[in-house]
Amino acid sequence: MTFADLGLSPEVLRAVEEVGYTEPTPIQQQAIPVVLMGRDVLGCAQTGTGKTASFTLPMIEILAAGRAKARMPRSLILAPTRELATQVALNFETYGKYHKLTMAKLIGGESFSDQEKLLDRGVDVLIATPGRLIDLFERGRILLNDVKILVIDEADRMLDMGFIPDVERIVAMLPRIRQTLFFSATMAPEIRRLADAFLMNPKEISVSAPASTAATIVQYLTVVPEMDKRESLRHLLRTEDVRDALIFCNRKRDVEVVYKSLAKHGFSVARLHGDMPQSARTETLNQFRNKEVTLLVCSDVAARGLDIPALSHVFNFDVPVHAEDYVHRIGRTGRAGLVGHSFTIATPEDGRHVKAIEGLIGKEIPHLHVEGVPLLELSMDDRRRGRGGRGKDEKRGGERGERPARGERPARGGRGERSAPRSEDRPVEERAAAAPVERVEEHAPIAVQPAEAIVQQPEPRRMREDRPRGRDRERAPDREPGRDRDRERVRRDRPDPRRRRRDEFGIGEMGHRDDVVGFGDHVPDFVLREVVLPESKRVPSGAHSDDDAELDDDEIDDGADDQAEPEAETETVIDAEADADE
Repeated sequence: MTFADLGLSPEVLRAVEEVGYTEPTPIQQQAIPVVLMGRDVLGCAQTGTGKTASFTLPMIEILAAGRAKARMPRSLILAPTRELATQVALNFETYGKYHKLTMAKLIGGESFSDQEKLLDRGVDVLIATPGRLIDLFERGRILLNDVKILVIDEADRMLDMGFIPDVERIVAMLPRIRQTLFFSATMAPEIRRLADAFLMNPKEISVSAPASTAATIVQYLTVVPEMDKRESLRHLLRTEDVRDALIFCNRKRDVEVVYKSLAKHGFSVARLHGDMPQSARTETLNQFRNKEVTLLVCSDVAARGLDIPALSHVFNFDVPVHAEDYVHRIGRTGRAGLVGHSFTIATPEDGRHVKAIEGLIGKEIPHLHVEGVPLLELSMDDRRRGRGGRGKDEKRGGERGERPARGERPARGGRGERSAPRSEDRPVEERAAAAPVERVEEHAPIAVQPAEAIVQQPEPRRMREDRPRGRDRERAPDREPGRDRDRERVRRDRPDPRRRRRDEFGIGEMGHRDDVVGFGDHVPDFVLREVVLPESKRVPSGAHSDDDAELDDDEIDDGADDQAEPEAETETVIDAEADADE
């Protein structure tokens, strides 16, 4: 079968022929006709089999008819990494060179203004990472109401990087009537759940076993001590016929260490990881593609989306923690039917990770002995050794439980055997015999305090509805005299708000339990105005003296149940104010 049998236009066939492809891959043979029919596709194929072209070619054919509107892209492709987004954009530029389709790439590390200018002109194909797309959407610079085709590429990588919530949020912004293409190299249960949520009656296409490696890749494994990993890597680079190679590390700081080590020993090497600026990452990839450097030490950002023509070798300086990452790492070589080689440098503590990889790919990786470096066996122990070579369970003086070389202090017990049983593990008779005998006369005599000196601790504060009120408070059985005296002292020191006091103008203050003035912090002027009362209406000066206003303690205790002040006096004050107003 040729590309002409798939129903593609002459312009697309011409661009494919110029690239040098004549026969489609199995995933392309099955996916391209289904996409041209407008159906949803769930594609699963191993890396390096042409998944990108399986959706770019039919998308160019479908989008050729139509015109994009400003800020409203007609199709959307989500990629987990910037490198993969760049690779997809390169495919559209290559295969769509004879079509007048506009394209925009939204990735981090680039200017917002430049990307907004592209969106304002209108784009047919929008390639974006989830984070930057959400940023522009929240700024109101893009509308997703006109998206007809949605492509989620490398969905398993989206899951590993934690982008699934962002992807679900983006899908909710899209119209329900659309065509969705879902591609992944592995098909985990979580990926299956997402496919069921996003796709509508999809055509499932699987051309190989999930997470299988290409048969054109020759794989090797060597198990060496931790301190000999860099020496083993240099020996393999010198002895193997390495034209160009990717060297993968698990951590960014290890990328820097390996890069400096290889540069020090005279290798043509560059580095690539996620902490580098986007301009530096793009420049480094261009140097590696143009053969300006031979070796590229990188993190897992280069495990997806990099299509290096005729890459000869891949080295795993660290065993990947996730078995799926191993498939994607070595998938950078052995592409397009060419033979590739992969070497994995492991330590004995990587045994569980290696077994997980072998269980995923369904075969055992052959072991290789590096000259001058001892070949060790894999261990299934979970405890990892540090970078210095000693494990967490080892001490400077030897194994756990041994006596140190200096001094008589015994070693601390650990997970292994203990030097001596614990006291609670011994029989009761032995513990009783070993316990020190204490004489009673050696202890100081205990001073007995009189009952009057013992101070009873106050009980916890009860809820308001449980407290006795009014006169019942005196007869409460749990009444504490000390606390009541303190409360009475506070009451005496605090002015009684019910007591009517007269100021120099003869006007009494409004009585309130909390001394609240009805006018807030500002008193109106008419309240402060001097009032002159007629002789017949004046109240005798001693009618409300402080002596007559004194209240006994019982009345103070029953403040919540007391009646209001007599109304006659209040009427006198009101009448006086009315006469003054006249």
